[in-house]
Amino acid sequence: MRYLLLLSWLLCSVVLHAQTPSYHALLAGLSDQSLPLVHVTFSADTVTKEAYVPAQVEVSDYRADAAVPVHTVRYDCLFKVRGSSSIHYDKKSFALRLVDSDGENLDANLLGLRNENNWILDAMSIDRLRMRNRLCFDVWNQLSHTPYQTKFDGRNGTVGRFVELFLNGSYHGIYCLSDKVDRKLLGLRKTTVLPDSTIDLRGWLVKCEKWQYAWSLLNYIDQDQNQCTWNGWEIKYPDDYPSATTWQPLLQLIDFCAQSSDADFQLHYTDHFYFNNLVEYVVFTLAMNVGDNGYKNTFLSIPDLTSAQRCLITPWDMDMSLGGNYDGCYYTDLADVERYNIIAPFNRLMGQNMDGFRDSVACLWGRLSGTLFSPDSIAARLYSYGDLLTRSGAWARERARWDGSPVPLQSDIADEVALVMTSYVNNYDTLCLQLGTGAPRTAIDALSHRSLSRSPIYMLDGRAAPFAAPFSIQYVKDRMILFRSR
Repeated sequence: MRYLLLLSWLLCSVVLHAQTPSYHALLAGLSDQSLPLVHVTFSADTVTKEAYVPAQVEVSDYRADAAVPVHTVRYDCLFKVRGSSSIHYDKKSFALRLVDSDGENLDANLLGLRNENNWILDAMSIDRLRMRNRLCFDVWNQLSHTPYQTKFDGRNGTVGRFVELFLNGSYHGIYCLSDKVDRKLLGLRKTTVLPDSTIDLRGWLVKCEKWQYAWSLLNYIDQDQNQCTWNGWEIKYPDDYPSATTWQPLLQLIDFCAQSSDADFQLHYTDHFYFNNLVEYVVFTLAMNVGDNGYKNTFLSIPDLTSAQRCLITPWDMDMSLGGNYDGCYYTDLADVERYNIIAPFNRLMGQNMDGFRDSVACLWGRLSGTLFSPDSIAARLYSYGDLLTRSGAWARERARWDGSPVPLQSDIADEVALVMTSYVNNYDTLCLQLGTGAPRTAIDALSHRSLSRSPIYMLDGRAAPFAAPFSIQYVKDRMILFRSR
């Protein structure tokens, strides 16, 4: 029996080794079908969240139109674990900061994304699809822009590329290399220290990290303000100067939302928020069924406190979307426009339809339900990314490395896409009924049967999805359920 167990262990080791690619072998085989490769090397015994460790990063991608197709860049960098709940998973997310030979920040344009020194390697550990956050940001970037000019064409969210990550030569799976929501992206003015050592506070950026105290912008408790976290929020800029002065814009905002009369609120809320940005945020989070945001996992920013106090909303960390839950399970609740009744300023804007806010939400949904948020459009995005992960071979390698840690991964990503589309179409149906606009039930049925059963889904590049569609459609308790045909 002992020998049988030993033989079984040896066979498993051989299989695992065969499925774990060598960095140099994958680099040598890089083609136009491949994901870019990122290789981080470091000599530290461990990499933690507490402090950066010195490292080197090598980024390689294939460029078919170049004289030398495989393009590789190398930089010194600082490297650490990032995230909150995700740090408990074996597949962790990382922060990467490029530096020069003197250890100073070094901007570089990685994979054509942006000239920047701070980068994120998102593990997407609890996402069985490995694309929810990226896809949501793609949609958000198309929908929402800053209401002022920036160096990045008013972009109000991250951009990113899927890559395959190696750590010290060992395969670590599919990651999304992305930029950050930061001062430079949002065009925030720099804070300076005056000759008398006081702070000239200009640009301001905070993010809600926890569902506690001030998450709804309706309450807070007394806490020390001389630190970067306060009542569940975190200062992202200027994080070097945590003080009562730095937290004052958030306190004033909460006091206004919680204490102003309805008349005063209606008169002055546009001094604190951008109307269109609020409408976009509601429609987007409902359409994509983003469940772990509002205001948790949300940024508030002000470009220049000396000229205005209006906050721009930018979402973050949208793994809990499109039918996915925060723990990697499936989320079955559907869109509910009343979820905003307990969150300012939506509680009064939606509840009382101030300045036709609820009508504006319905109007925007009605306009975009047949385009940006149509089932065809979302399916095209899902299939495009699914095709990319499949034909590169990355999905098979990811599954061999991380299946079951912490969530199971389908052998065919199209099966997971089918589950997501089931969730999306049901949520779409619910949202149309709640807002009284968009495609009626009969139109949704016809659209779904036409696009998902009788004709191919076309991906973003115009090609038909290569997976084994079509789908068959059945109704269970009046909800649409999609099944892969075999």
